[in-house]
Amino acid sequence: KMRSLAPGIKLITSFSRDSWYRFFILILTFVFYTTYHLSRKPISIVKSQLHRNCSNVIHPADLNITDNDTWCDWAPFGEFDSFLKIFCFVAYVISVSVLKLGMFGERLPLRYYLSSGMILSGLFTVLFGLGFYWQIHSLWYYCLVQALNGLVQTTGWPAVVACVGNWFGKGKRGFIMGIWNSHTSVGNILGSLIAGVYVSSSWGLSFIVPGIIIASAGVICFLFLVESKSHMLDIWGICLFVHGVVEFSLCLLFAKLVSYTFLYWLPLYIANVAHFDPKEAGDLSTLFDVGGIVGGILAGLISDYSGGRATTCCAMLIIAAPMLFLYNKIGQNGLPTTIGMLLWCGALVNGPYALITTAVSADLGTHECLRGNSRALSTVTAIIDGTGSIGAAIGPLLAGLISPTGWNNVFYMLIAADVLACLVRL
Repeated sequence: KMRSLAPGIKLITSFSRDSWYRFFILILTFVFYTTYHLSRKPISIVKSQLHRNCSNVIHPADLNITDNDTWCDWAPFGEFDSFLKIFCFVAYVISVSVLKLGMFGERLPLRYYLSSGMILSGLFTVLFGLGFYWQIHSLWYYCLVQALNGLVQTTGWPAVVACVGNWFGKGKRGFIMGIWNSHTSVGNILGSLIAGVYVSSSWGLSFIVPGIIIASAGVICFLFLVESKSHMLDIWGICLFVHGVVEFSLCLLFAKLVSYTFLYWLPLYIANVAHFDPKEAGDLSTLFDVGGIVGGILAGLISDYSGGRATTCCAMLIIAAPMLFLYNKIGQNGLPTTIGMLLWCGALVNGPYALITTAVSADLGTHECLRGNSRALSTVTAIIDGTGSIGAAIGPLLAGLISPTGWNNVFYMLIAADVLACLVRL
């Protein structure tokens, strides 16, 4: 009598080849976009090291100091407006190019499109870090490298959403994509932790290590990504007239403005207000992304069972506004309060953002008026996420302009954006 198969083998063989492909694509795209966010995070961690309050730092006795506040900064970042110039330049490049690159994602093989974007992103991230070892002190070098990095970073989101949308139907898309979208927060957490290891000793490695990671993931993408085959269709104009695309695009613009302001400025805010060192502030800021993971999953799950994507987004945005106000007022009253408020704010801010960029984009991209062409996912996602990326670029820039007048005003700006995100979808 033939012996029965081992339980593990039974489990493996119980799934069809299509199921294994779906699982494989889900894991691959999760890892790929995790590395995108992992490589974006170092600038926010290193910022407090490049631009420090040198008046509190003991300087060598033999050093001739001309400015007591900036002598220990890394030129050209001694002046605060250096960061504003970088953000402004990057904002311009991204806002001009993001929609056009989304169209390339519709017309090029996704494997080539995504892998080339990741490899180039890794190259530019490494080049930013090499400025430390090459002793480069030109502001335009860092502006150019960061702008080019921002340009190729826009390849990621339309491509991964299109891949996942090609393999998964509408059934439980909200829940599946809610879990899958935690790659954003996982990438932010890993990026903060990796950059934090090197920030106080050799900040160049805070960029070089994430750059190598995303470039390596790009090679894996080229070797292993499998995209479903579908016919090309010129549906760019049609996508704009799909009900909900424009509304959710504007909603995402304001939601992403809030989320990316936290992404780039939260470590500095914690360091300045709660007086933590750069590494501790970076580690503590990861709690915002931990809350974002939970918020993204809950938003997807609730929208699946309620059937209302827009209602779920609006409800979370309405609750987020007073929560942001409370975090600014009482968020630094002890470590337990800080932890709790960061988790709540992360869940409520990133929940709608996650839902719009995943399940909503996938639903609209497979709308019946698009004639069932799954390639339209790339175009719809490019429109929605491209509009959102404008907010992602403007948010940190506005925070930099407003923060000298006080952190309270920064939070008022974030609350206003949160309210607008809700209003444009009502």
